[in-house]
Amino acid sequence: MAEVMLDERESFESLLRRFNRKVQQDGILAEVRRRGHYEKPSTTRKKKEAVKRRKSARSS
Repeated sequence: MAEVMLDERESFESLLRRFNRKVQQDGILAEVRRRGHYEKPSTTRKKKEAVKRRKSARSS
């Protein structure tokens, strides 16, 4: 759970920017998107293997 405290004399826009940055760093939105729909374990495995292949091809 991302939480930011309002500092004295801080604008709402500044608070919102800090909150958005915190949410981005914590990976909350990415997690929500990932869990948005059910994915079969075989599909998850294939995606992980594809990422590994891409990373190894990039490092070579």
